[in-house]
Amino acid sequence: QVQLVESGGGLAQPGGSLKLSCAASGFTFSIVTMSWARQAPGKGLEWVSAVDRDGSVTYSDSVKGRFTISRDNAKSTVFLQMNSLKPEDTALYYCVLGQSVLGYRGRGTQVTVAS
Repeated sequence: QVQLVESGGGLAQPGGSLKLSCAASGFTFSIVTMSWARQAPGKGLEWVSAVDRDGSVTYSDSVKGRFTISRDNAKSTVFLQMNSLKPEDTALYYCVLGQSVLGYRGRGTQVTVAS
């Protein structure tokens, strides 16, 4: 069955960096678009970034220029490098199968940005 397992979250200071990983299994990873989404406390699910099968990437305006999405098809893993973190980036980050927040997602990894 489809499995998405996120890791790499934690506590970072404002201006700091974290790198999230998502290990995928149960489907043909190399042919699908993968996304990251996040949910801040008390807010809805927000799409963050996507990478398609050819490596083309898109970002939300809120993270553009600070976050970088990438994928390793050989390892069925998608990454999210997060730099210049802000307190408003604090959220539960999900790996999502597909190009929208409506796709199957993992359990998430918590990112907290605080001094």
